[in-house]
Amino acid sequence: MDEWDALANRLQAAGTRFVIELHVRFQGQAGEQATMFLLDPCSNALEFKAFADRSKLFAK
Repeated sequence: MDEWDALANRLQAAGTRFVIELHVRFQGQAGEQATMFLLDPCSNALEFKAFADRSKLFAK
């Protein structure tokens, strides 16, 4: 998730307004993921997501 963190930091430093703020779901569990939502210049919603362990993407 280092690349996601770096992107999040760059966006925050640039003053980006997030539709849904930076959030970590399922922290400490299988499927842990970080996510953020923002709008592009044409108002399309974009989601950026990162997984702590991609091998557990669909783990229960």
